Amino acid sequence: MARRHFPDMLLGLAPILMLIALWQVIVWSGTAPVALLPSPFSVFARFSAQLLRPEFHHEIAATLMRLFAGFAIAVVLGVSIGLAAAVKPVVDAVVKPLVRILAPVPKVALYPALLLTLGFDHASKISLVAADALFPILLATYYGASMVEQKLIWSAMAAGTPRAQIIWKIVLPASLPSILTGCRIGLVISSIVVFLAEMITSTDGLGHMLVQAARTFQTVDMFVPLITISLLGLILNAALHLLRRYLLKGFAEI
Repeated sequence: MARRHFPDMLLGLAPILMLIALWQVIVWSGTAPVALLPSPFSVFARFSAQLLRPEFHHEIAATLMRLFAGFAIAVVLGVSIGLAAAVKPVVDAVVKPLVRILAPVPKVALYPALLLTLGFDHASKISLVAADALFPILLATYYGASMVEQKLIWSAMAAGTPRAQIIWKIVLPASLPSILTGCRIGLVISSIVVFLAEMITSTDGLGHMLVQAARTFQTVDMFVPLITISLLGLILNAALHLLRRYLLKGFAEI
């Protein structure tokens, strides 16, 4: 299995290495001044040095705490509301117009209101992450649950399964692939939004690090949080992919 996926890993690394090489070529050619675009070697050296500092670990922990908290809220609400709307017409009639109105709205536009309501601490940032990640998960859950074959539900009802248990024993497992796909999209959005929220207003976190470095014209330090959030997103996406493979072992395609 590992041998089969090794060529795919190399293909995935190729564009990243090409991007870094292009970055270095631009620096060598002088197209962009080093004061604005430092070399990748200096950036990665600074990143390695930062990894040894407890203060940097605190910044990472602050960002991850907000990301995980907002993402967890989005998963609980998105899956619950999506399942309820798929199986109950009354809930569907209430939720569908709200989703059509609110889903296209850029949630970052609500951030000033969240700041005034919840303050400048964690709550406003967690709420923004949850609001942005909610709709992909909700919609994926709704469509996954709506596509469950009716004969599975009829068979469960004929076997005497209570209606409440049908949701958890039939509908939820059958819609799990769609739910996990929505979660994967929501996780990517969460990583972007938490970084953006910290850039707008925060006293810690990776986004705050970038803004502080930009204000003092420390261009090398500006790239460190960007690389960090990219690596964190890559690690979290890989972890969710492994979880998806584990949970969907019984499905024909995963």
